[in-house]
Amino acid sequence: MVFATAMLCFIAPVVVIAAETPMRMAQDAAIELKAAAATLQKAKKSNDRVAALSQTVRAYESGLQAVRQSLRAATIRKQALQLELTSQRAQISRLLGVLQTIERASTPMLMIHPAGPVGTARSGMVMSEVAPMLQQRAEDLQIRLEELLVLNILQKDAEKELEGGLTGAKDARIALSAAINDRTELPLRYAADPVHTQILMDNSKTLDSFATGLTDIPLDDDLGEQKPFTTTKGQLPLPTDGVLLRDFNEADAAGIKRPGIVITARPLSLVTAPAPATIRFAGSFLDYGKVVILEPEPGYLIVIAGLHQIYGVFGQIVNIGDPIGLLGGKQPQVQDFLIEASEGGGTIGQESLYIEIRNNGKPVNPTDWFALSNI
Repeated sequence: MVFATAMLCFIAPVVVIAAETPMRMAQDAAIELKAAAATLQKAKKSNDRVAALSQTVRAYESGLQAVRQSLRAATIRKQALQLELTSQRAQISRLLGVLQTIERASTPMLMIHPAGPVGTARSGMVMSEVAPMLQQRAEDLQIRLEELLVLNILQKDAEKELEGGLTGAKDARIALSAAINDRTELPLRYAADPVHTQILMDNSKTLDSFATGLTDIPLDDDLGEQKPFTTTKGQLPLPTDGVLLRDFNEADAAGIKRPGIVITARPLSLVTAPAPATIRFAGSFLDYGKVVILEPEPGYLIVIAGLHQIYGVFGQIVNIGDPIGLLGGKQPQVQDFLIEASEGGGTIGQESLYIEIRNNGKPVNPTDWFALSNI
């Protein structure tokens, strides 16, 4: 027992190092979600609740993503350890048998050899070489078992963090929708001919013709001096955190090419304005779902299609980062994340967001405008 106790004391610091990466990721994720929860309480009392709650929703999205990554890292490491231990099961059994024998018998008895003093001397020499190797093997085994224990704890903690984070994110979205509905004074601009805009939408058979026609309908006033939109080229943030699925003019599965890009993101992700702009259109259009068309300056349009819920209204002036809608999909459950972590996939689907940028009615490549290096 003295041997076993000493061995445990020796390997304890090594276990922490072995599980350091998943543990650090889990700790960082927990900190993010706690910060998001604190932000939610402050946001509900903020003078600008919409802006504060938008930041809160994004904070929860970031925190949940961090928890998913930490859970996946812990699961992968746990599976690797289990496979390693399973493959060495026979060797481990023999090792444990030898260690139990050594623990039961005294050292002098182990070294006594029937061949007499010479055999006993040789036995002692063998034991002096074998014992350190046995101890090292025992230490290696204990490190792996202790790491498995740590990873099991991390997984259980991650489940709790996910449950709290999902509830907080849902509350933040509800609060954001309520705050947007409660707004009474919005900075608005009006089209010189709103009837023309409605007629254009009713008669447009493609998004291309509708967006092109909007550039011919001027607004009734000027925003004054502002930073030229061209200076933001290559720096625009994506409307939502996601992954580039389809590039500019890249054919989809049906062979159809569109003059925009497709971003995939998690269900119910918040979509925000990538630049200060005026909303030229906000509503359903053909098979694009709900669409928001932004005008950052005369001659330029940003088309964002595939929304499930729209937060903006026609003529509204939005700043960069202002919420303009939500993606669709259903709220994932904790079990969905656990399946995703263990199998590398699962029941959590991806939602798509279609984005175009147009200059004087002609589509330009959005990848030249957005900072895509971050996705």
